[in-house]
Amino acid sequence: MDGLVVPLSGSNPDRPSAGHHLARLDGCRAIAILTVMLGHMFPVGRAEWGGNVAISSIGMAVFFALSGFLIVSLLLRDDAVVPFIIKRLFRIVPLAWLFTLVVIAGQGASWDVIGANLFFFANTQKAWLVYAPHFWSLSVEVQFYAFVALLVAIGGRRALWLLPPLAMAVTAWRIGHHATFGSHTFDRVDEIMAGGTLALLVAKRWQPPRWARSPVLVVGLFVLLFFGMLKPVVAAVPVIAYARPYLATLLVGLSLTMGDSALARILGGRILGYVARISYALYVLHPLTYAGWMGSGDVAVRYTKRMFSLLLAFAGAHVSTFYFEQPLTRLGRRIADRWSRLVRGAPHQVAGVA
Repeated sequence: MDGLVVPLSGSNPDRPSAGHHLARLDGCRAIAILTVMLGHMFPVGRAEWGGNVAISSIGMAVFFALSGFLIVSLLLRDDAVVPFIIKRLFRIVPLAWLFTLVVIAGQGASWDVIGANLFFFANTQKAWLVYAPHFWSLSVEVQFYAFVALLVAIGGRRALWLLPPLAMAVTAWRIGHHATFGSHTFDRVDEIMAGGTLALLVAKRWQPPRWARSPVLVVGLFVLLFFGMLKPVVAAVPVIAYARPYLATLLVGLSLTMGDSALARILGGRILGYVARISYALYVLHPLTYAGWMGSGDVAVRYTKRMFSLLLAFAGAHVSTFYFEQPLTRLGRRIADRWSRLVRGAPHQVAGVA
């Protein structure tokens, strides 16, 4: 996770190292993308139950919580805003822009649709998401980057403590507007802000009580989220859908702090670690693998093809991650580091001239 070092309280010798904890978060990221792809590509229960929406919403909520945790942790460690922006843009923009220019523009989209996707505000109008419905999340993500960078630029690290009340304000807005799901920024940004709140708590050496550091509780939270977001449950008792940001964040936090167990070893394993590394490309590219002919045919034929779609998604994501995105990400880091050295050296250079 970008070399992030997360402070962990206490000195229990039986507890895994910080590296193991971060590996678990990569495992959470892998589970998140796999649940999103499951919801998009395969049937999850009867259609009237809304299982596909429920399972993919869990994945996105965990994704957003992890993103907020990562972003705020990075800014707590180094509040230099310009290098932060450079690194984030080089991480997100290249593949998103390539997809927009090749796939969205290639389908004959109008310039306003292309522009909305290039500059990450496509989620503000449903018409702009017709060609790539899943790009709503990239819009929310980049908008949060811009907001949190502005927050830190104005108020420094202390300004990040505005995120907890802002998250609750957005949730209150959702409750007032009955927004249990959605793609608009205010429908989902509290999920990222909740993850940022977790980063603030971890930086203050937060630990859940020992009884809560249980894999049973982590699995239980996942199950609660799934059943709580099924269509009949949301219609009758929407409270779990409204609380989704905080339940997903709690799931991430407990995964980070739970003791050694079979679940912890699975989350920290190499297989999920690999899936986590290619997760961004998987998310961007996977809808292409079941478009057109790959998505045609009766139910049996269509879902037989989905197995090949899955293989294509992983192959494309592997190539994209290691041969397209990673070189550009490294370039972004070099540019950001050069900027940081330039800024640090500027006063000395001026003093030397004087």
